[in-house]
Amino acid sequence: MDKFMALNVFVRVVEQGGFTAAASKLGLSPSAVTKTVARLEDELGTQLFTRTTRRLRATDFGQEFYERCVQILSDLEAAEATLQRGSVVPRGRVRAVLPLSFGRVTLMPELPGFFARFPEITLELHFSDGTVDMLAEGFDIAVRTGSISDSRLTTRLLTRGPQVTVAAPRYLEQRGEPATPQALRDHNCLISRFGPEWSFRDPRSGPFTLRVQGNAIINSGDALREAAVAGTGIAQGTWWLYRKDLERGDLRAILQPYAAEGAPVSVLYPPQRHLPAKLRAFIDFLVQITRAA
Repeated sequence: MDKFMALNVFVRVVEQGGFTAAASKLGLSPSAVTKTVARLEDELGTQLFTRTTRRLRATDFGQEFYERCVQILSDLEAAEATLQRGSVVPRGRVRAVLPLSFGRVTLMPELPGFFARFPEITLELHFSDGTVDMLAEGFDIAVRTGSISDSRLTTRLLTRGPQVTVAAPRYLEQRGEPATPQALRDHNCLISRFGPEWSFRDPRSGPFTLRVQGNAIINSGDALREAAVAGTGIAQGTWWLYRKDLERGDLRAILQPYAAEGAPVSVLYPPQRHLPAKLRAFIDFLVQITRAA
C-alpha cells in the first residue's frame, strides 16, 4: 500500500466529512477511497471512523491519528518547499474568498498591478459576506472582517480603520449637519445588515451605542454606499468602504470627534512552515494595498 497516498486520503476524508466528498477532492472514485481507508484500518489494527447512515465521524484514535497525519504531510510539504525556495516563480491558481465591498473597493482597482507583477498566477475570486469554512470549501486564502478566532488558521491583520459616519454634501445642505450622535434622531439614517445600533466613542466617557432610524434597510455594503452618495441619508461603516468617496468629495465624514474604532480586516490561511510562492505573493499584495490606502 502506498502509505503517503493512504495518509493523504485519510486526511481528506476527515476534513470533507465523507468518502464521496473526499473522492471528489482527490479525483478518485468513492470505492477507491473506501478501500484505501479500510486497508489502512487493517494495517493499523484499529477503527478510524464510526459510520452511520447519515454521517461519518473519526473515532478518538482516528482524530489523534488525523492530527499526526496533518503534521507529517505538512512536514513533507515543507521539506519539498525548502528545496524549491529561491528558484520557484510564483505561479498557479489561488482560490480566495473576500467580503464583497472590500473586494470591489480595495482589490478590484489594483488587480492590473498584481497581474503585471505576477503574470503566472491565476486568481479565482469568490465574494461572500457570510460565514465561510475556508478549509472545508477548499479556499487557499480568506479575507474576513471582524475578530476571527480559528486555531486551524494563521491570521494576519490587513487594516483597522475607524468606524466612520458619512453623508453626501447635498444631504447635509438640505438637512443640516448633526453636531452630536444624539442629533441623528432627527435625521434619516441608512440601516445596514448590522442593524440600527451604531457605535460611537465619547471623548470623555468612552464607547457607547445609539439606536438610529431611517426609511431604508440595505443588506449590501455597496448598495449602502451608493445610497449615501446619492444623498438618501446618513450611513455608518468601516473607513475603507467609503475612503474613495471621501477622497472625491462625494461623501463627507461627520461626527469625527465621536468616531469609534472599526472592525479589523484580516487575511486568513492554513498554517504552513513554507508558504507556496503564489500564496505569499497574493498575501503580501493584500497587505501592501490595504496599508497604502
